[in-house]
Amino acid sequence: MRSETITTDITVVGGGLAGVCAAVAAARSGRTVALVQNRPVLGGNSSSEVRVWVSGASATGTQRFARETGIMGELLVENQFMNPDGNPYYWDLVVHEAVLAEPNIQLFLNTDVHEVEAEGDEHNRRIHSVTGWMMGSERRLRFESEMFLDCSGDGLVGFLAGAEYRIGREARSLYGEEWAPEEADNITLGSTILFYTKDVGKPVKYIPPSFAKDITTTTIPTRRIIRTGDSGCYYWWIEWGGEVDTVHDNERIRDELWAAIYGIWDYIKNSGQFEADNLTLEWVGSVPGKREYRRFIGDYVLKQQDIVNQVEFPDKIAFGGWSIDLHPPQGMYAEASGSKHLFPDGTYHIPFRSLYSSNVSNMLMAGRNISASHVAFGTTRVMATCAVMGEAAGAAAAMCVERGITPRTLAEEHMEELQQALLRNDGSIIGLRNADPKDLARQAAVQASSWLDSPKVEHGDKRHPLDTDAGLLMPVNPELQTLELLVDASENTELTVEVWDTGRAENYVPYSRQATDTVSVEQGEKQWVKLNLPWKPSQPQNAFIIIRANASLHVWLADESITGVMGFVRSKKRPVVDPTLEVQPEQPVVEWDPKKLVRQTFCFRLSGKSEAYHPSMVLNGYSRPYGGPNLWASHSMTEQQEEWIELSWQDEVACSEIHLTFNDEVNEYLINLHYITTPFDIIPELAADYRIEGLIDGQWQLLHRETGNRKRKRVHRLESVKTDRIRLVIERTNGSATAQLIEMRVYE
Repeated sequence: MRSETITTDITVVGGGLAGVCAAVAAARSGRTVALVQNRPVLGGNSSSEVRVWVSGASATGTQRFARETGIMGELLVENQFMNPDGNPYYWDLVVHEAVLAEPNIQLFLNTDVHEVEAEGDEHNRRIHSVTGWMMGSERRLRFESEMFLDCSGDGLVGFLAGAEYRIGREARSLYGEEWAPEEADNITLGSTILFYTKDVGKPVKYIPPSFAKDITTTTIPTRRIIRTGDSGCYYWWIEWGGEVDTVHDNERIRDELWAAIYGIWDYIKNSGQFEADNLTLEWVGSVPGKREYRRFIGDYVLKQQDIVNQVEFPDKIAFGGWSIDLHPPQGMYAEASGSKHLFPDGTYHIPFRSLYSSNVSNMLMAGRNISASHVAFGTTRVMATCAVMGEAAGAAAAMCVERGITPRTLAEEHMEELQQALLRNDGSIIGLRNADPKDLARQAAVQASSWLDSPKVEHGDKRHPLDTDAGLLMPVNPELQTLELLVDASENTELTVEVWDTGRAENYVPYSRQATDTVSVEQGEKQWVKLNLPWKPSQPQNAFIIIRANASLHVWLADESITGVMGFVRSKKRPVVDPTLEVQPEQPVVEWDPKKLVRQTFCFRLSGKSEAYHPSMVLNGYSRPYGGPNLWASHSMTEQQEEWIELSWQDEVACSEIHLTFNDEVNEYLINLHYITTPFDIIPELAADYRIEGLIDGQWQLLHRETGNRKRKRVHRLESVKTDRIRLVIERTNGSATAQLIEMRVYE
């Protein structure tokens, strides 16, 4: 056996997506990091060992413009290119490569931390070191750091350090949460094991093991969905352990889940109810994917009301959008539905005060163990949301080390610095502007070769029946006057269209009606129908246009899209939130469904000019959709045509670093294992080939040229040049008809 001491600025325990993003963020901030993972691969529940789909704020496409940016966004976009078939092992490589790319990270796989050295009274603890055993190597490793991040999921580091925590459900009286039980208890969400199947093209027999459960003696066949062809996370409902201890009873839980899986497979193969002769089991997990255990107490406990009301915290550092998603304690054996869901009307905000311990002064946490109630945890627990919290926690830890302060002091005295650092690195924060005093672009004027001043879609590819209301979201900047729609009418009738605002800039649902028009439509095909819908909001924002149902009408759809414009189909029935309720609460993000119209748009024309895609948008401070698309888009490019956008200053500036944020269409739903696929490996709106030029001594000189780009955020470090004009020339996109840019920053 060999004993070693590893000394770094920061130790991150837990190599799931929260820990990976925390480590990468801290390393990119210039700090040395030890990343300690107790499994042989990174990725946690998303890894090839467990194979859970990476869900996040997009909520499988229910939330609009909600995909994460920053490090989590990089992973998803890279996986889209490297792993278009959703191979679990290739996803492992994407995550692993992201860590290996950072020279400031030392990675320790197969290392299980089980000792913590900490001191202080119960109200003010401090961690000095954590110690783990590297399995298979006979190495006892002691990690010493200034800051520690517990991204372990189960929260073992914080527990051993004496951090305050809770397990189970709080009583309703504690926080006034509607979904909390009357009495507190130790109930948690259960764990899951998944399986994969394969069609081998010939009959394959299956003889169940002796421990396989006869599921016909349970409620599973009648209360859960079983289908051939489904595998992986389609069987998320194979869940158990919520009524026992999900950590101490982990082996018992694994055995119960195995018994259920092999019993379900017996039912599929041998009951005679399924066409499964040629199917075999390709893979069965052996590591239970845990959902819940300890939740630490921070300076703020996130609650149900914060999620539903989308409370905008002054210390917001990340966002989520998944529903509050809670499961019955009995898991797969419950009579009740496998889950119930309550969505906010858009994305919600996560405060930094929920990411550090209230009584361990040098410990931050990210992942499913953050400071949240059981009910709020029902949404923050999904992995992409854990990841963006990890990035924020890692950046904060780096800042604490650099300044020699605690996370609490950071929250009280340096919050804006942390937020701006996250924005500079494309972090996932909604509704926060760039205010970086070092960004020279903020003092520049901007112009472009062209801009999309008359957005329209005129050529229809298919008809859409108005058997239910339809919706059309579009940016209004500065005003809406008339709208034309391309329609077919089977008889003389009327078309009614309404303009609604969205209430909040981060929401994409109708909130309050602003204008209405009803016009007569004669029988006929492909008619442009003009509606008078005057609305001039006090500031640029999105309009949600409702096209009222009429069985005599069809509207035309085009197989093309404009960033910031999207279509919706309204559900005919109110979505079911909780089957036990007689009256279901409104869920507008579910009721208005965009998933049926991905990259399709209702044909429309507008009067007047729009400034929604003006070149000035790259300097408005927002780096993602918020009350509008917040980007520059050019006119349609021809094969030989280039488009450019230019910054200029009154006096020369010294420039050595240029940040470009391209449009990776955060409304496009991406997932690591691709149960939903796209027809492209690279987001079409991203610039593929481009160059950066500076005007030096009266001549445009090439500063940098890039080909084959597939990334959203690019940072180009140059030899320092003095210039009063810098130009980005986009030579080719990855498929989009227009050149697009979200943000351009310039640093000395």
